[in-house]
Amino acid sequence: MSTSPDLEALREAISSGDPSRSMPALAGLREVEAEQAIPLLLLGLAQEAFLVRSLSCAGLGVKRNEAGWAALVEALEHDGDANVRAEAANALVSYGVLRAWPHLLAAFQRDDHWLLRCSVLAGVAEHPEAPGEQLLELARLAIADGDGTVRVGGAEILGRLVREAAEPIAEQARAALRLLQSDPDHRVVAAALDGLQA
Repeated sequence: MSTSPDLEALREAISSGDPSRSMPALAGLREVEAEQAIPLLLLGLAQEAFLVRSLSCAGLGVKRNEAGWAALVEALEHDGDANVRAEAANALVSYGVLRAWPHLLAAFQRDDHWLLRCSVLAGVAEHPEAPGEQLLELARLAIADGDGTVRVGGAEILGRLVREAAEPIAEQARAALRLLQSDPDHRVVAAALDGLQA
């Protein structure tokens, strides 16, 4: 029979300011019920070390409630570290892509860090509920990015739309992929050609 974690010891470790103590304590919250874990994850999100905040965001994607949602939106909009913003974007998708969509799209438009943008693209790319029109909007923003990795993510979403979306969205995605065949980044060209095979 497993003993239940000592919540006070976890709280003390998370707020210690020492990531080598905070990180294992946050990982230990997997075994804790959501209502007890979430206040500790929120405490982790208030710490200075970005790794601790990132791990707290990941935890809030697993242990979910409205306070966690609000904290993730706040982190996505205001955290100073791109790793944390990217992890917050990922975690918000776990609350439902339709609910998260306005926040993800706004973050993508506002925040030009490649890591955040790739996280948003990955979070929605394969999500079955992601609406076609919005995916097309996101993909168009992505393929206009200066970073090749972000453009690849956009091309992959366009390929999905060619395969799965109804007209006229599929044709608009096809047209965008044709233009990407002359992209200076060979990875983008490969993703475009792959999408056009559909």
